[in-house]
Amino acid sequence: MLRLLIPLAFLAAPAFAQDSPEPEGRDLMSEALRLFMRGLLEEMEPAMDDFSALLDNFDAYHAPEVLPNGDIIIRRKTPLEPDEPSPGEIEL
Repeated sequence: MLRLLIPLAFLAAPAFAQDSPEPEGRDLMSEALRLFMRGLLEEMEPAMDDFSALLDNFDAYHAPEVLPNGDIIIRRKTPLEPDEPSPGEIEL
């Protein structure tokens, strides 16, 4: 989320730095853009949270390997523990 807000802050800074009065139409356009961006950020926030959680999971894996037969393997850095078979289940 923060990665998205920083560039937007830089885009908005020149608009706040101006002291000269602007025509009414330009002021309305900047207000409309500001409201649009605020709404867009509110709508995108859950997706950005999910995306950042996905990026955090990449640390658990090694880089992909391409085998000679064309298969691609992505290995975990720490292997998962095998599940315990339930009683009466035949292990193959």
